[in-house]
Amino acid sequence: MIIRQATNADHPLLLNIWQRSVRATHHFLQESDIEELLPQLRDNYLPAVELWVAVDTEDSPLGFIGLNENHVEMLFIEPDLRGKGIGRALLDHARSSRQQMSVDVNEQNPEAVGFYLHYGFVQTGRSPLDGEGRPFPLLHLSLPV
Repeated sequence: MIIRQATNADHPLLLNIWQRSVRATHHFLQESDIEELLPQLRDNYLPAVELWVAVDTEDSPLGFIGLNENHVEMLFIEPDLRGKGIGRALLDHARSSRQQMSVDVNEQNPEAVGFYLHYGFVQTGRSPLDGEGRPFPLLHLSLPV
């Protein structure tokens, strides 16, 4: 596995990973929520973050992480490859160039919450609504310095 900076040419494949990953893990979302989020991710979120992609030896994306300075804005893994160390490798890569890291994770996604807590993040707060004002509570986590 190689971790490299993503390019605009990667975006369609990353959107595909995002869709399949969200359907596999975000059971609290309706299909209409996913369809509404997709153009926002494509047009606004992906271009706005520092984007890194984990690829195999043929340069096929396995997962990706999007960062805004010290904050993990997104981390999505090919659904069939979860639990194989790709998410950890992407976090390790991000952490190697940052002294601090934080993330907001949907409280209703227990697998993601468990992943971040196992990695070493600790809860620093909670919001009853997500960043778009929808009733999907967020847990605010950060790595101890």
